[in-house]
Parts: sequence; C-alpha cells; structure tokens
Amino acid sequence: MKFAKDDVILFQGDSITDCGRKRENDGANGANELGNGYALYTSAALLVDNPGLNLQCYNRGVSGNRIVDLAARIREDFLNLKPAVVSILIGVNDTWHHFGRNAGVAVPKFERVYRQLLTELRQELPELKLVLCEPFVLRCGVVEEKWVAEIIERRAVVKKLAGEFGAVFVPFQEEFDNAVKSAPPQYWAWDGVHPSAAGHMLMTRAWLKAIE
Repeated sequence: MKFAKDDVILFQGDSITDCGRKRENDGANGANELGNGYALYTSAALLVDNPGLNLQCYNRGVSGNRIVDLAARIREDFLNLKPAVVSILIGVNDTWHHFGRNAGVAVPKFERVYRQLLTELRQELPELKLVLCEPFVLRCGVVEEKWVAEIIERRAVVKKLAGEFGAVFVPFQEEFDNAVKSAPPQYWAWDGVHPSAAGHMLMTRAWLKAIE
C-alpha cells in the first residue's frame, strides 16, 4: 500500500481500537487522541516512516460497538473525514453481547450490515483503500468456549468481504494463535478480548506486514 501527501488514515472499531482515546480535541496524530493501543502504535510507525507526507491519522473507535453501531456512524465518523485509508476491526462485541446479555448481532446480519457499510464507503469514496482486520479471541478471561465457533464464522465473513472489496486482510487471530505458543494467552490479552501492551504491538506488526 502506497501513501500520498496529506492522506487521511482512519482507524475504526470497538474498545480494542478506542483504547482510552481522548475526545476533547479528536484531532489527527495526537498521542491522547489515538488512544494507547495498536491505533497509536501503528500511526506512530506510519508517521515516523513517512515524515514528508503529512499523513493525518485518526482514531474513531468506540468502546462497546457492534457492526450495527459502526454502520450508524458512517457519516460522522467515516465519510466526513474523507479518508484515503480506512482500517476496521469489529466483531467481538457482536458475539460477546449475544452470550452476555442477548444483545449481539447474528452472523448473517453481521455480514449483511458489514457489506452494506463497505458498499456505501466505496460509493462515496471510490478511491478508498480498505484494511479489514480479523476479529479474534484468546482462550482466557471472559472468553467462553462457545464464543470460539461463532468468532470463527465472523472471521470467515471478514476474510470473504476483504476479497470482495479488494481490501487488505489482517489475520490477527492467526498472529495471536502463533503468539500463545511462546507465552500464555493472558500475556497477550488479559481478559481474552482486550490486548496487553505486547498484544497491541503484535497487532501493529501484523497490520504493517499485511499492508506491505
């Protein structure tokens, strides 16, 4: 993936992307506004490697979001920013909220709404570059075994959509599955969902590798 001068790069998703970002300014490239996770680490890597391009990196992740919540924000938090690149990580809450309080989004609807979101983005921003990130869980913390089969289905949906829309696919689950061979799941994601500092850096490395 090549970047051009003044490109806007937008990171979207749930709490894993949000990661405590400050909303007072909500501007580009600020350490507080980018949160304290992979969106910050990845943006920092892009900025340090491309100092002459004046890249504008934004984090608009919102904790607790499901695919339907993300789609509802398409105008304010996607299109109004006129991004050149959009990176999306969504899906774990669609499962978590289902098993936790019967407020999730079934896999067929997840696919339908996700496809519509991407279709609308491409219609208004034909040159948009997409990065679709694989949802993931690790077997520890709040994660129950019954989550895993449904997450596998959501992973397959995201990979299929990446192919349909010519997007970069980032295999986060694969990266974490390899990582737990060297350290226990809690080392990478303390509750099985939210990554540690090491987990977020693992995600950044996977993201950068994927766009290459």
